[in-house]
Amino acid sequence: MARLARVPWRPMSVSSVFPQLEQLLPRVSKPIQYVGGELGAVVKDWDATTVRWALMYPDAYEVGLPNQGVQILYEVLNEQPDVLAERTYAVWPDLEALMKERGVPQFTVDAHRPVRAFDVLGLSFATELGYTNMLSALDLAGIPLNSADRGDEDPIVLAGGHASFNPEPIADFIDAAVLGDGEEAVLEITGIIREWKAEGCPGGRDELLLRLARTESIYVPRFYDVDYLSDGRIQRVVPNRPDVPFRVAKRTTMDLDAWPYPKKPLVPLAETVHERYAVEIFRGCTRGCRFCQAGMITRPVRERSITTVGQMVKEGLEFSGFSEVGLLSLSSADHSEIGDMCSGLAEQYADTNVSLSLPSTRVDAFNIDLAQELSRNGRRTGLTFAPEGGSERIRKVINKMVTKEDLIRTVVTAYSNGWRQVKLYFMCGLPTETDEDVLEIAHMAHEVIRAGREAAGTKDIRCTVSIGGFVPKPHTPFQWAPMERPEVIDARLKLLKQEINSERSLGRAIGYRYHDGEPSLIEGLLSRGDRRVGAVIRRVWDKGGRFDGWSEHFSYTRWVEACAEVLPEFGVDLDWFTTRERDQLEVLPWDHLDSGLDKDWLWQDWQDAMSEYEQDDCRWTPCFDCGVCPSMDTEIQIGPTGKKLLPLTPVNNLRVPV
Repeated sequence: MARLARVPWRPMSVSSVFPQLEQLLPRVSKPIQYVGGELGAVVKDWDATTVRWALMYPDAYEVGLPNQGVQILYEVLNEQPDVLAERTYAVWPDLEALMKERGVPQFTVDAHRPVRAFDVLGLSFATELGYTNMLSALDLAGIPLNSADRGDEDPIVLAGGHASFNPEPIADFIDAAVLGDGEEAVLEITGIIREWKAEGCPGGRDELLLRLARTESIYVPRFYDVDYLSDGRIQRVVPNRPDVPFRVAKRTTMDLDAWPYPKKPLVPLAETVHERYAVEIFRGCTRGCRFCQAGMITRPVRERSITTVGQMVKEGLEFSGFSEVGLLSLSSADHSEIGDMCSGLAEQYADTNVSLSLPSTRVDAFNIDLAQELSRNGRRTGLTFAPEGGSERIRKVINKMVTKEDLIRTVVTAYSNGWRQVKLYFMCGLPTETDEDVLEIAHMAHEVIRAGREAAGTKDIRCTVSIGGFVPKPHTPFQWAPMERPEVIDARLKLLKQEINSERSLGRAIGYRYHDGEPSLIEGLLSRGDRRVGAVIRRVWDKGGRFDGWSEHFSYTRWVEACAEVLPEFGVDLDWFTTRERDQLEVLPWDHLDSGLDKDWLWQDWQDAMSEYEQDDCRWTPCFDCGVCPSMDTEIQIGPTGKKLLPLTPVNNLRVPV
């Protein structure tokens, strides 16, 4: 593919590739996902801006467009007068083949500009299974896959999102990574690029990356060397120049009220996985679930005030026309004013067809008041509860402090208030798990159906059991844990299905969905891998790996074969990265990346897990010295504020289309 010449510090017009793309659209599935023009989209004059971002969620449009993080950064950047931000998503294989054939580069959906013309390509990784899609986008864009091969005319490839807390497997492919919250980080990066350009781009690409690294909150892999021991373990990760930090710290945005985004949410033209106005009501979690990377790396808890939430909902609905409001967080019902928030919003939109949902609700936080408010207008959105482990013993191991009684009480509340179906989420393959722990999931589901039928007075009750494979994640107490082999997980899932159907009258009311053990093992490889895994990713991509997060595109055989071909050169294999337990003194690939969590504290919590010892929530108890607040100079921010929702303008005339 021809490379697009670019002098980054001089204004230049960039033409849309849509005339070439339009000819291909009749030949691909879901062409509408590539045309742009959504409500909320922003198109700016290229020549009137100084710094230009292409933001990518490396998955299909239907998954990527609703992503809250990308939408927030898109709006934050475009509010800057001299900054331009556009979006790009992974294209399906049918269009990828045609683009290669016709020489059409990776494009943005906003103005269909070639991605390679931008200053920054920012990728948000919620899961490591998007890595092969990143390589496809780079290839289509005409950007060299290896960062070492890029020149001044290429954009800075910047990784963010939860997976960036261990970017080592993609260290060869990215130029930099941002750990933690992005709102302030993208503005700081923009300022550095703006100043560098104004000075005439001294020192070229290397100088720009050095300026980013000197912030001590942006990780530039090329400035760090990794040494290995003879047994394959890492000996050390050290800077290879004196003017970069030994450790890179995460960013933490305090005072969420100062960042009330998205104000103008994107409204999709094509069907997407979520179509609602989503408000993040708080960030962070201190429940201490030992498997949960999101809860660990987003500490401390920071609540958005009830008044700001009310104002965001009002303005977001008026702009978008959505008929559902999602109150988002890792555990939404834990907000200190969730009761007043839900009752205030339910009252405000009582005479409309707007519904409220809490997409993530802890079993022990859902109550009758919440149930009534969430169903006040007669529309009941789906309810999902996550006990995570089937037995009380395994729930102690993972620090998920809910009992079977908690679950039964919760589902009875839901069924009594008109819900006829709930979804229960569990994991398989957890540390110390046995067959008996997994079979307890079936017994719990049976009791849910019995209690639900009694509470509702009808047999028209359903429960869906959804099982995901456990993946140990960096910066959690389980970062040292061995993974279970896929054949063991699959055998347990087979036993579970048999046990669910052992009582036919109950089993017919229970839906059963599961992910087998193979994708989880590969996610584990990418989650805890080091730079040597980059060669595996490249080999998989060379062999056609795309959309590995989709079961119909994922090939376990392709990954296993790539590992067998690549890893022996380094003296390691797939099992070395996945099913092997780490010891306390081992240098982990991400130890030089500071999430604020003290490694000794994480190790002690791992030992507590093995002892089945439960840890309390530090929001309501004395500090347990996890390290985040002092090391990050932050603090827990919670209410109650004592305020109610703002006296918003009556919305009786609001009739949002379903």
